[in-house]
Amino acid sequence: MPPAPEDSFRDYVHARVAALSRSAYLLTGDPHLAEDLVQQTLVRVAAHWERILAGGDPDAYVRRTLYHQHISWWRRWRREPVPVERLPEPAAVEPHGPLDTAIAVRGALRRLAPKQRAVLVLRYFEDLTEAQTAVALGVSIGTVKSQTRDALARLRTLAPDLAELQEVSR
Repeated sequence: MPPAPEDSFRDYVHARVAALSRSAYLLTGDPHLAEDLVQQTLVRVAAHWERILAGGDPDAYVRRTLYHQHISWWRRWRREPVPVERLPEPAAVEPHGPLDTAIAVRGALRRLAPKQRAVLVLRYFEDLTEAQTAVALGVSIGTVKSQTRDALARLRTLAPDLAELQEVSR
């Protein structure tokens, strides 16, 4: 006899909450917002759990819901920049170790558009193929390719120090 939907959902959450939290953190850049994003995603998914299970792979549906939820948040919370009399000097990233690199990557990711960030997180953090990323985001493979290209180009502009790190590590 198959497990009850509540048991199945509980088992899924127990097994996947850490991975979902890591992805949410990379999307939001804030541990508290990441936790809220995961919770809100799981609440939405729980309402349709039986239908999701009948569709096959629940991971793709949950990831897609997570990324779409994040984009909705971003659209709602986007604010105009506050004018200031004098702009602060940008912080220079001095690559001394893995922690500095991780901080630089997170900072650069935060400055990307949500869809570009989602594509990079799925492709390079979650290690999904272009086809799997397209399914997760509900877009074509061509869109994934162009978003990846544009996001990487923007990262090179936003954080040239990261490109230098890549050349050094080769």
